[in-house]
Amino acid sequence: MTNKITEEIKYLNVNELKPFEEHPFKVRIDEEMDELVDSIRENGVVSPIIARPHKDGGYEIISGHRRAKACEILQLEQAPVIVKDIDDDTAVILVVDSNLNRENILPSEKAFAYQMRLEAMNRKAGRPKKENATPVVSDFDRQRSNEVLASEVGESREQIRRFIRLTNLVPELLELVDEGKMKMRPAVEISYLDEDCQRDLVDEIDLNDCTPSHDQTIRMRKMFEEGKLTPE
Repeated sequence: MTNKITEEIKYLNVNELKPFEEHPFKVRIDEEMDELVDSIRENGVVSPIIARPHKDGGYEIISGHRRAKACEILQLEQAPVIVKDIDDDTAVILVVDSNLNRENILPSEKAFAYQMRLEAMNRKAGRPKKENATPVVSDFDRQRSNEVLASEVGESREQIRRFIRLTNLVPELLELVDEGKMKMRPAVEISYLDEDCQRDLVDEIDLNDCTPSHDQTIRMRKMFEEGKLTPE
């Protein structure tokens, strides 16, 4: 069944707009938001918000979460919206693509965004062919979907794999990565530890006020896989 898409701009009540479910990008009240609020105050919403009908009524935002928040801050009653009737996977891809060109994207945001987009691409592409032995990676016009994603976002396949590994970190460790207190490579090694070991590591990091080096995390992962890793 072909999706019907309308590019007509409608003025909808701001309180009818709902955030995208599991939206991977945070809407931060920061200097950039202040600038956006000032711009909308002076010029209105120049680029319409993109949304789709929500299953429970109202509209689910696809692109424009920050604009919607700025309208809320300004207590505007209505905002310009383009309503698109699209399926879940297409919506996920549009949500990610519309945010990846932002500045100051956190590693955690990229991690969950890449994971969501790759999963959506895999579902749209279908099951992998027999000769494609890579798990959870579907063929996509004779390219694997992770290769397509890498090409589209300008990252290597390996870097995308590293980002997606970060989704296995407990929130406290992921926050250290976002804050720049832990580098990507040691964080990836830690992502292979189970939750209990990760939480023990959080306690040790707090106690010693430092994070482990890449070499230390490689040894931790090896000991964990051998069943020898303990808090001590």
